[in-house]
Amino acid sequence: MDKTRSPRLLLIGALLSAASFLIILQMLRIQNSLKHQELSRWADEQYSYAIENYYPERGNIYDRWGRLLAGNEDVYEVGLLLQYVVNPDSIARTLDGVNDLTYQTVFESAAQGYDPQKAIYSVLTDFLPSGVVDVLSEVKQTFEIENPLGRDEDKPSLRGLVWYPHLKRSYPENNLASNVIGFYSFRDRQNGIGYYGVEEYYDDLLAGQPLDTFMPRNPYMLESLPKVPAGASLVLTIDREIQAMVEKKLDDAIKENEAEYGVVIIMDPRNGEILAMASQPRINLNQYWETEKEFKDKTPFNRAISETYEPGSVFKVLTMAAAFDAGVVDEETTYNDPGRFEYGGSVILNWDRRGHGKQTMQECMQRSLNVCLAWVAVEKLETEKFYDYMQAFGVGRMTNVDLGGEEIWPLSTPGDSDWYPIQLATNSFGQGVALTPIQMATAISSVANEGKMMKPHVLKAIIQDGQQYNTSPQVLGVPIQPETARTMTEVLVKSLKNESSLALVPGYEIAGKTGTAEIPVDGVYGTEQTHASFVGWGPAGDPQFLVYVWIAKPEKSPWGSVVAAPLFSDIVKELVIYLDIPPQAEQPETLAREG
Repeated sequence: MDKTRSPRLLLIGALLSAASFLIILQMLRIQNSLKHQELSRWADEQYSYAIENYYPERGNIYDRWGRLLAGNEDVYEVGLLLQYVVNPDSIARTLDGVNDLTYQTVFESAAQGYDPQKAIYSVLTDFLPSGVVDVLSEVKQTFEIENPLGRDEDKPSLRGLVWYPHLKRSYPENNLASNVIGFYSFRDRQNGIGYYGVEEYYDDLLAGQPLDTFMPRNPYMLESLPKVPAGASLVLTIDREIQAMVEKKLDDAIKENEAEYGVVIIMDPRNGEILAMASQPRINLNQYWETEKEFKDKTPFNRAISETYEPGSVFKVLTMAAAFDAGVVDEETTYNDPGRFEYGGSVILNWDRRGHGKQTMQECMQRSLNVCLAWVAVEKLETEKFYDYMQAFGVGRMTNVDLGGEEIWPLSTPGDSDWYPIQLATNSFGQGVALTPIQMATAISSVANEGKMMKPHVLKAIIQDGQQYNTSPQVLGVPIQPETARTMTEVLVKSLKNESSLALVPGYEIAGKTGTAEIPVDGVYGTEQTHASFVGWGPAGDPQFLVYVWIAKPEKSPWGSVVAAPLFSDIVKELVIYLDIPPQAEQPETLAREG
């Protein structure tokens, strides 16, 4: 029985062994096949696909009422898929003159031939408007009807000519508020960047987050572009209509007074919102490369925040406010003005080179007496208190306004190598100290806002993922008490009324101060060149706006009272309409009723 079973068992064993061997062979074959597929897939990914960076659509910029100031428009990159080009001459003739392309340049690109290792795709031009691409598309379709797939090399063909859409930054208002907005450099759209103003300061927010993804090298394999969340959009505090009005009036005033340039800032002293900020020169942001011509000789892009100057008598507002707040003088304190003040080995004179006898502090401000303010700083406030207050007002420090390019001139104080005792006297009336218009406006806004100095800003809200996030006002400091601010405002209201200032606005009670700063030539001050300024706010009982005006080097007249004050009045007459502020007689409360 064992003998009969033995051959069967051997046969069964042999069959099982053979089956096992076949299974192992099949497993090895499958494994090798998978490895081959993986290798093939790896090769496809390496040579047919590439990691592409996709940048999101840049966020829009709107004015406070939702009017578009900066957005995006579709443009096209035009290029050649060299593998499919059959008629370089047709392509060159069609594109000759388009976006400054020449026949020779296009022909050389189209005729260079396809090389898988070096020459696959050639860019011809970029930022082509959609209208031009529409025409090219019609021409290409016409040629394809006459010469399908370009089979006949003797017939016209645009085969291989392709275009790809992308976004370009656009500014529908051209040069309106250009100094505030800044611009986005789109020449290198893969590494674009914002310059100046809002485009620079909020570049990261506007740009959003780029996306890296595998994309086919062959454009014909491209089914769809990945969706990338757009950057945040910004709503500014700027009012487009007020901005346009201010820019026109500033331009007219510069022309009329034969001045070199000027600046106007309108802010709400209650919260620091900038309603308008006009500066010269301005550019068409859609041709931002013209900045090289307009801003030669290191001209600041936005003088309101980037150019310091000696402000002159508008600075007296800070000196007198400090003296009132410290309690060293009051509105009725008198000073016998001899017309000169000797201190630190130098002599201070009044602007009219005259003495005015006995003067109250209100009259000192009204007549803008340098000698009186020097006496207040030297004899009453004294060195330590004066500079403590100036630092509290932020003199010589950044306001940190949310615009790219803010500059400062540090305030020299006792102990600094560049400070001399005479500066205590000259600084009191705005000489020997330099600030930007935004720094002056911010410091003086504390007088218009019950002693609170608000941070100036142009961002009102951020729109992201369909949600709007409003900004909150920030207090920079409280350099003076509310009572001091009200007293100083009343002093300046009386000053304008008593001198029948050209800054007055019928129907409205305005507080304000002129400034005329002599510009030193070869280290010597003279009246040949001046900076004319005016700062004012209103309505005095409930200030809702502060306007700062600076006109540089006017030829018609050197005086701020003649050059800057009328511009202030012209602006405010329209501003109260835009802001819907009723005339003073219709308001329930006025300055005189406040305690």
